[in-house]
Amino acid sequence: MDLSKYAALFLAESREHLSSCNQLLLRWEREPSATDAVGGLFRSIHTIKGMGATMGFTGVAELAHRLESLLDALRQGQVAADARTFQLLFRAVDALGVAVEAAGAGRDPAPEASLAAALDDATAGRGADAPAGGLPVLPGDDVPRRRATDRPRGRSVEVIIRSDAVMRGARAVLAVRRAEALGVVSAVRPPLLRLEREEFDGRLAFRIDSRATDEELAAVIRSAGEVVTVRFPEPLAAPAEPADRHRQIRVDLGRLDRLMKQVGELVAARNRLGVLAARFDDPTLAEQSDRISRLVSEMQAEVIAARMTPVGEVFERFPRLVRDLARDLGKRIRFEVEGEEIELDRSILDEIGDPLLHLVRNAADHGIEMPETRVHAGKPAEGRILLSATRERNSVALRVSDDGAGIDRAAIVAKTRRDAPGEPTPDALSDDLLLRLIARPGFSTAQAVSGVSGRGVGVDVAMTRVRALGGTLEIGSEAGKGTTFTIRVPLTLAIVRALLADAGGERYAVPLAYVAETVEFDARAVTALRSREAVVVREQVIPTVHLRDLVACRERPAPMRRPTVILEIGERRTALVVDALLGQQDIVVAPFDAPRGMPPYVGGATILADGAPALVLDAAALL
Repeated sequence: MDLSKYAALFLAESREHLSSCNQLLLRWEREPSATDAVGGLFRSIHTIKGMGATMGFTGVAELAHRLESLLDALRQGQVAADARTFQLLFRAVDALGVAVEAAGAGRDPAPEASLAAALDDATAGRGADAPAGGLPVLPGDDVPRRRATDRPRGRSVEVIIRSDAVMRGARAVLAVRRAEALGVVSAVRPPLLRLEREEFDGRLAFRIDSRATDEELAAVIRSAGEVVTVRFPEPLAAPAEPADRHRQIRVDLGRLDRLMKQVGELVAARNRLGVLAARFDDPTLAEQSDRISRLVSEMQAEVIAARMTPVGEVFERFPRLVRDLARDLGKRIRFEVEGEEIELDRSILDEIGDPLLHLVRNAADHGIEMPETRVHAGKPAEGRILLSATRERNSVALRVSDDGAGIDRAAIVAKTRRDAPGEPTPDALSDDLLLRLIARPGFSTAQAVSGVSGRGVGVDVAMTRVRALGGTLEIGSEAGKGTTFTIRVPLTLAIVRALLADAGGERYAVPLAYVAETVEFDARAVTALRSREAVVVREQVIPTVHLRDLVACRERPAPMRRPTVILEIGERRTALVVDALLGQQDIVVAPFDAPRGMPPYVGGATILADGAPALVLDAAALL
């Protein structure tokens, strides 16, 4: 049986187990009494070892076996769980991750000699009874001693592989091979060749003639992993489907991307069909247009839902990062996560990890003080970094908060004046101006470049990446109390609901996610805010932006009555004054490489329902 087709599934499941290993190690290090973490670690490493052996990845299986032996010694209390042991465990898990990735790429290197020796030395306290080389034998997978009977006994066997298990076919083949070690197997259903196909549902039946007991047979078959049921009915019959079966498959993200693109084309075609149906007085055409519109809307919602992924998939990488940073920096940091169940489009989630990485590193290096400094300031020696996610209408807010020293605004002002002596810089910095200054390329107040920071790329990179996603980056900092960076991104980028506005005869699309309300522009309510025109709306002063002035429209006179779109991102608001509002529409945003001189408020382009192009305004650039 060709197992190469299961390489992607092996990678996916191994990555999940490795992520779980890091989480469990972090918990165990913080809470030495959490002995259940040892069991969880053992099971995850055991599973990786079994999958590696199944796939023929000897290097993965050998390293996992050594790590498993150490965990077993720790579980039995024969090795002390001290700082050196934890560091070795983290190092081994990292190395196992490298080995898994190499195996998935078609390579299978042997474990690093120094690491293998360190693991063996750490385990030696309980006696070296682990195999020294070759393919390891899974604990509990050894062929049990057979109890002799008068003659081999024929039995039917039904095996059900867990419904949510990956590599079900490979596990079924492994179960048959291990059963063959105890007797003669025949009448395998479905045939072994069919187990390679995707439609294999995890139900396996065969007949075996063996002297082994039912218990011994069941133990060997279960050692293949992910086995829910082993039964011995007579006569041979098809196994029943488990009651809790859930039909799930793994889908390549590229396929979902292509499907999303096709749905976007369908949305554009639906909009065009709706315009044509309204133009012709044909009840049948109108009825079919409405039906197609409903179907496309339902399909759009299902595809978007299929792409939504919990932000916890990105968040889970940071506890280990902060733990290692704290160790390197000599600091004590408690890292907490909230809202990991909040969902984002997978395409956004894949891009948001890098900005969060830079902000978390900055919080650990620049934000949290050294333990003695914190104690002297009346704070706990252990600092706190919180990574959280919250849903805000049609967007998600991701926050990186710390309880450190806060940003030294005076130092920022001094650094700015040294770097740009001719640039006017006020003594008191607002949060917006503070962010603009520290987000400049190369800006850093660090005295020396280290392996963590000092090159001035953190906030700059975060700002650039977030803006590319149609999101915003905000900052709030208070001296002595800490700093919070807030990233706001839309739920999805592919298809958005937009408000269409007119300015000088040209149409523009404003993402509805950032529209708080619309009001009539009243010249009597105009005032000034920091030498800038503003309008008073329900006793709140909001700065204005006239779209006609922004796009330099001088050909047509402005209408007497002009609607105003109140844009809102977080706590910031702007009143966008337009010539007319033309309704709402689902649009497919087509990002493009902006030509030289393209103003920053243009965030993309789209094709409207009547086939005409329109620019999509970047709400963040208008604030």
